[in-house]
Amino acid sequence: MNLKKYISASLGAFALTSALWSAGIPVFAQATPAPGFAPAGSAAAESDVEGPVIGRAQPARAQDMLNMKGGDRPVSLKNVTIEQRLNSQLPLDAEFRDESGKTVPLGSYFGKRPVVLALVYYDCPMLCTQILNGMVRAAKVLTFVPGKEYDVVAISFDARETAKLAAEKKALYLKRYGHPETADGWHFLTGDINSIKRVTDAVGFRYIWDVHTAQFAHASAIYVLTPEGRLSKYFYGIDYSPKDMRLGLIEASNNKIGNPVDQIMLFCYHFDPHSAKYTPIALGLLRVAGAATVLTLGGFVFIMLRRESRQKGSLPA
Repeated sequence: MNLKKYISASLGAFALTSALWSAGIPVFAQATPAPGFAPAGSAAAESDVEGPVIGRAQPARAQDMLNMKGGDRPVSLKNVTIEQRLNSQLPLDAEFRDESGKTVPLGSYFGKRPVVLALVYYDCPMLCTQILNGMVRAAKVLTFVPGKEYDVVAISFDARETAKLAAEKKALYLKRYGHPETADGWHFLTGDINSIKRVTDAVGFRYIWDVHTAQFAHASAIYVLTPEGRLSKYFYGIDYSPKDMRLGLIEASNNKIGNPVDQIMLFCYHFDPHSAKYTPIALGLLRVAGAATVLTLGGFVFIMLRRESRQKGSLPA
């Protein structure tokens, strides 16, 4: 009999709880958030969405990971993008620190050669590493040499990073590239938040700080600039076509590097800024094919005329 009463009471309590829950009335005590971070969607969490404040301790990464619950994340990714700003001028007077910690104007890496630019942060655990890996893979295939035909400039958009970390990254990627003699063509920079913002604004690079993962949310691309510091090409993703990079560098140099074959390629190919790739131009291909046909026929006629002339000259009088 006691068992029947217990079962009846339990079923009644379950029914009451279900009814209250369906009506939206909380029936369980809300857990107290762990120290060091606010619950997702709270005012405290939203206040840190835009970015870290330099000099203020950030929430511990392990604690932030507890709050990462897919759709509950307050970070809006709609502002994480890259807006193409072709021909935009980089602020060459912006000051950064090189790998030795020396303060240098950005313009010291321009003026002689086109530049391949990467906007990354060196402590990034994932995407930035893939961007730099892809850039090095393409550089290995290119016959152009960093420091001779072009320069590589990587800028950290995390103002907390140091020249020491930049030097470590440079050493790592120079080793992966496999040509230590090109060290003068690779530059890994750090800077303050104002200099970083001037560069990212000029490029159209939009990123935000994700408090839930203690990482920056950002898109991936590398950029080709003219020797004057103007944006010439955007290459998206983490795999970059060596052919496209070569043609992009030639165009950015105003045809001061490359060879005659490259000029023919540029005559036949057009850079599509939407796909960030060089695509064939039908008219250009037809012109080249027509010119080749004319040259072939002209050569054939010339040979035949010479042969006929020799045959006539060898006949007895």
